[in-house]
Amino acid sequence: MRSATSTTSERAGASNRGQAPSGRWQPRSGLHSKGHALCCMRRRAREETEHDPVDVKSCAAARPHYRTPVRGHQPVIHQPANQVHIRQGHARTSVRRALAVSAALVLIVVTALIGHAVAMQSELDHLRDAGQHRLDLVGAGLEDALKRLDYLPSLLEMTPSVFALLDAPGDATLREEVDRYLQGVNATAGASSLYVLNRAGVGIAASDWNQPGTPVGADLSFRPYVRDALAHGRGSFYGMGFTSKRAGYYLSYALYHEGQLRGIATVKVDLEDAALAWRKLPGNVLLVDERDVVILSSRDEWKFRPLAPLTQQTLADIASTRPYGDAPLTPLDWRVTKRLGTATSLVSLNGNPYLATTRPLTQQAGWHLIVLDNVAPVRTSAWVLAITAALGMAVMLLLATVFAQRQRALRQRLAGQTALQAAHDSLEAKIIDRTAELRSVVAQLGEEVEVRKAVEADLRVMQGELVHAGKMAALGQMSAGMVHELNQPLAALRTLSDNACVLLDKDRLSDVRGNLQRIAHLVDRLGRLTYQLKAFAHKTSPTRVPVPLQQMIANAQFLVSERLRGNSVELVVQAEPAGLAALAEEARLEQVLANLLGNAIDAMAASPQRRLQVSASVAATGGERCVIQVSDTGPGIRADILPRLFEPFTTSKPAGAGLGLGLMISAHIVRELGGSLRAQNMDGGGACFVIELPLAATLKVDANE
Repeated sequence: MRSATSTTSERAGASNRGQAPSGRWQPRSGLHSKGHALCCMRRRAREETEHDPVDVKSCAAARPHYRTPVRGHQPVIHQPANQVHIRQGHARTSVRRALAVSAALVLIVVTALIGHAVAMQSELDHLRDAGQHRLDLVGAGLEDALKRLDYLPSLLEMTPSVFALLDAPGDATLREEVDRYLQGVNATAGASSLYVLNRAGVGIAASDWNQPGTPVGADLSFRPYVRDALAHGRGSFYGMGFTSKRAGYYLSYALYHEGQLRGIATVKVDLEDAALAWRKLPGNVLLVDERDVVILSSRDEWKFRPLAPLTQQTLADIASTRPYGDAPLTPLDWRVTKRLGTATSLVSLNGNPYLATTRPLTQQAGWHLIVLDNVAPVRTSAWVLAITAALGMAVMLLLATVFAQRQRALRQRLAGQTALQAAHDSLEAKIIDRTAELRSVVAQLGEEVEVRKAVEADLRVMQGELVHAGKMAALGQMSAGMVHELNQPLAALRTLSDNACVLLDKDRLSDVRGNLQRIAHLVDRLGRLTYQLKAFAHKTSPTRVPVPLQQMIANAQFLVSERLRGNSVELVVQAEPAGLAALAEEARLEQVLANLLGNAIDAMAASPQRRLQVSASVAATGGERCVIQVSDTGPGIRADILPRLFEPFTTSKPAGAGLGLGLMISAHIVRELGGSLRAQNMDGGGACFVIELPLAATLKVDANE
């Protein structure tokens, strides 16, 4: 019996050695061996449960049952007592995971909502700032246009012919005189029309007297600006023209003579150009009057339409004054959805969302400008940003989860304090090595900084030397050019002085006085040339004034008159119109023209026909510039010289006859005056030089007329 028991216990021990560590317990015979083995297994299970439930699960899976040898019976399967705790732990883990997922979803939704709100507010603030900036630009331009011609009606109070016509409205000659005077004043000021009314509000003279829709003879007493001028001395009004059927802004001024009201002067300003300019701006721009009716807009379909239905009293007032002509006054589908401030709100116009930014006009009470920016792209951008923020938060949560799992795996892989200490020591060693490397790199960088500072110092010295050399070269070039420019006035002085002596011998004192005046003029010119040399170190922009071209051509002709006679050159001058003037500097432009005339005389020295033609006219393109052409009958410009004609020291004259600087200096002077100088060969032979300069302001108006 004892041997059988021992044999059974040994088999049980051999069977359990594959399940539990061999160092925990050794199989013994009898009941004592069985109880000891079971106690050790339970203690091992409790230790595993306290450290890691997952390990307990794996151990339980690895040991599905324990065999307990009982004498005379088959082995009995015993389940571990902690399986209930494992199932409870799984349930708690599932609940925690569900809560974590729910919290992550809530956080993603909140992030998306916050991102949408922030993006929407930011985009709206950006649109509001941009709209306010556009309002400032548009408002400043509009107010300037409204008050630019505010002085014009009162100007007629100082015109005696206007009061004479008010006293004698039937005088046809006087009416024609006043009509033409108003036409000239209006053309100069650039208004739409200018006209005079008598005290009854009937037009008696106008700048557009010869145009369809003129107010001459029309009764305009029902217009508010007429009533205001009669009652208060001044008036203003915007509306559709009663006779011209064109909208405009009217300014009226009561005309008093000897303390009595004699009539009314009225100027009409066209604001349609301003509305056309608004179309180039982003968004839409509206000008709304005191009745909340759109009177100007960047979109034609919104013009003369109120923002809200008009009351019967307002409609009756409109019917009496007729500011909008025959417009049906159909209200716009305008609805304010949300107010964002005193001057900003979200509106719906014809079903489209807009951000409306408003600015009142100080020039006209009750008027205000509105800038509309479409909000649909802003909302789309806000939702895109919200989705992006949600995806970003989801990615961050995913990365956080991955990081947490990696950290947990890292903690599980750490074997113990020895490995941690070894890693710590290794990290310390690496830090020491990297610190030494960084110190070495910093030292090298310090040396490189010093080298760079030395190089920069050398570079500054070299730059100073280059600037000095450039100044010396420019001074030499300017001196050579000054010598070239002094030759012509000196030759003229010589000729005038010789003529003065001859005239004195003949007792022609008036002619001597004229020669002396010309000599004084040339001396002033020489002084200006030398002043330019002295002003080399402090260069200033030329002072441009209106220069009569006919007189300037005559002055240049006088400078080369001796050479014209000596070379038998025929000079033809054409300047149209007679009062043509360019915006330039007289002395420098005269210097350029004299140089071109001298070059043309030299070019025709060997030509059988010597004809020099100078013409001045308004440019055909735009009417903003004038053109001076100098053409000769010489051999023309050589093909190899023409591309580099205006470069320094380029000349076709023989050695010693010229420096090749005159055309270079002339082109430089014309560019400084805001123009251009070019040369070309003519088809019939000869060369033609063309000077193009800005037209004087007084002639621009005439050209536009």
